[in-house]
Amino acid sequence: MTQTQAAEPTTRTLDVPGATLTYDVRQSDTSTEPPLVLIGSPMGAAGFGTLASYFPDRTIVTYDPRGSDRSTKPDMTSESTPEQHADDLHRLIQEVGGPVDLFASSGGATNALALVARHPEDVRTVVAHEPPIATLLPDRENALAASRAVHETYLRSGFGAGMAHFIALVSHTGEFPDGWAQQPGPDPSMFGMPTEDNGDRTDPLLGQAMNPGMHYELDIEGLRAASSRIVIAAGVESEGILPSRAASEVAKLLETEVVVFPSGHGGFLGGEYGQTGEPEAFAAKLREILASD
Repeated sequence: MTQTQAAEPTTRTLDVPGATLTYDVRQSDTSTEPPLVLIGSPMGAAGFGTLASYFPDRTIVTYDPRGSDRSTKPDMTSESTPEQHADDLHRLIQEVGGPVDLFASSGGATNALALVARHPEDVRTVVAHEPPIATLLPDRENALAASRAVHETYLRSGFGAGMAHFIALVSHTGEFPDGWAQQPGPDPSMFGMPTEDNGDRTDPLLGQAMNPGMHYELDIEGLRAASSRIVIAAGVESEGILPSRAASEVAKLLETEVVVFPSGHGGFLGGEYGQTGEPEAFAAKLREILASD
C-alpha cells in the first residue's frame, strides 16, 4: 500500500452538551464509501495523521475528544465518561453524515462500543482496537484497584508520578496479583518524566478518562442486538497486557474472534508522539477488514 498525500483537513467545531468539540475533515469528492472516522481517547486527531494518509480515497474524519487538545469543557479537571463520549460521537456523526465506518483505538474503542450499543444506525462497521475495559477481566477487582491507584498517585503527586505509575499498569502482563495496587509506582525519572509536581490536574488521560473508561460496564445486550458490524481487534505484540486481554473478553461475549493487527497498542502511529508502529501494514489490515463483509 502506498502512502499518499491526503486532502488537507478542514477544521470545524461543534457545540455539544457540556463541551465544544474540534474536528477535522479530509474530504474525498470521488469516494462512494461512507466517511471513515478515526478516533482514540484521550488521543485526539493529531494521532491519526499517518493512518489517514493511507486512505486518500476515503473522506476521513478525526476529532479531539472533550477535554483533549483543542476540544474544551468548562471544568478541565472533571472526568468524562464513555456515555458522554458516545453522545458526542453520535452528534458528530449526525453533523458529518452517517452511517460511517469507525476505527477506534484504546479508550476510543470503549467509547465506540458505547456508541454502537446506543446508536447502531450511526455505524456500518466498527473496528474496536484494544478497548481497556477492566471490568471484563477475570481479575476485575485487582485491575480496577490498580486503575484507582494510578489515578490517586496522579491526584496526590502530579503528572510525572501518575504517568510512571500508568506505564507500570499498562506494561503489566497477565492477571494483576493481590496487592499490586498497594505497591508504589516507579520513579518517574526512569521514563524521563518530571519528578516535580506543577500542580496541574487537567491531564486528559490521568485526570479525565482513565478511571471512567476502565470502570465502564459494557452493554453486551445492546451490542448483540446492534445492526452494526462489530470487529474486535488487538495487536500481535500486545498479548498479555490489559487492553489486549480486555479485547479477548469482549470477543468472547460477542461470540466472535479477535482480529489480529500488526504491531502493538499504537501500531498505527507513524512518529506521532515519538512512537512508530507499523502503520503501512496496519492500514492494509484495516482496509482489508473494511472491505470484507
